[in-house]
This record gives sequence, structure tokens and C-alpha cells, in this order.
Amino acid sequence: MGAKEKGTGAERELVHKFWAAGWGAIRVAGSGSIKYPAPDIIAGDGIRRLVIECKYVGEEQVYLTKKEVYELKLFSEKLSAEPWIGVRFKNNQWLFVGLGELEETPKNYVISKKIASLRGLSFEELNQA
Repeated sequence: MGAKEKGTGAERELVHKFWAAGWGAIRVAGSGSIKYPAPDIIAGDGIRRLVIECKYVGEEQVYLTKKEVYELKLFSEKLSAEPWIGVRFKNNQWLFVGLGELEETPKNYVISKKIASLRGLSFEELNQA
């Protein structure tokens, strides 16, 4: 199974978690490949709206392009939603990181497994926030 298929599977898993927790959620097909900003997942519970850029990685850190972060922020503003980066490091649980927790590099943004573990929210914590 390739990286794209693993990422798609991880996104679908997250959609199921939201539905099981009483949220409505949908995976946005074609996110990142259309001309308009589109997050990977949109979720809501009647009170909160979340837009999530998802990353499933086997390394100790994940990189996001400046365009990905800009478009997530733009889309969240248009929808009046909370922007989150959902990260699932291989063999670990989902962690959700706010945009303010990302470290900016000259070309990208990066979040390490350590920082995500310290500053990110688990799915349960995100659900309760």
C-alpha cells in the first residue's frame, strides 16, 4: 500500500471516529488537487465546526507547505470554523495541533512528534474542547 492510500485510509478512520463521537464529518475528495482551498476533513457537532488538514507519517516530524497552511486558514475563515492539523504518526493516536503550534521554516511549516505530543490534543480532548 502506497503513502497516498495510507493517508486516505487514515482520513477515513478519522471520519468514522467523528461519527462515533456524535459529530457529522466528511472527507473532502480531491483536497489539494482543486483550484480552491479545501481541507481534508470538515466536521461539526451543531456547536463547533472544524476544518482539518490531515497528515499520516512514519517519520518523527511532518512538513506542511505554506500553501497548505494558508489555504486551511483561508477556508476556516470563510466557514467560521476552527482550523486544525490532524497528525497521526505511525503506530500512534491522532493528535490535533493548532496553527500557532507550527514551527515555520524558510520554505515550510514543521511539527515534530515531540511537540505534537506535548502541545497537541488527543481526539478525546478535541471532542471536549
